[in-house]
Amino acid sequence: MPKTREEILEARRRLKTEYGDLYDSTAALLFRHDPIAITLGNINIMDEYEPEVGTILPRLRTCHSADDVCRIVHEEFVRWFSASIAGPQERYGQIAREIWDVWQRTNPD
Repeated sequence: MPKTREEILEARRRLKTEYGDLYDSTAALLFRHDPIAITLGNINIMDEYEPEVGTILPRLRTCHSADDVCRIVHEEFVRWFSASIAGPQERYGQIAREIWDVWQRTNPD
């Protein structure tokens, strides 16, 4: 059953609260890297990639390296958009390294 706009926004708010700076940092770096070219300069707003952030972050707990993050980020982009739009996994290497760095700083476990 599809979620209402209110349910989607509430789930996003809960994720932002749970992940704090990691959520915002991940959304900002996806916007900056724009791996599937959906932003048009400064025309689109920073939350363009927030749905993907919401499915990437919960999976980081299983990661042991930037390579793991790369695999997960690519899988999520394939799931959200398709393999042809997501492109090759290598496209996500720099993004994954940056997410991994932030993850390591924010989760000392």
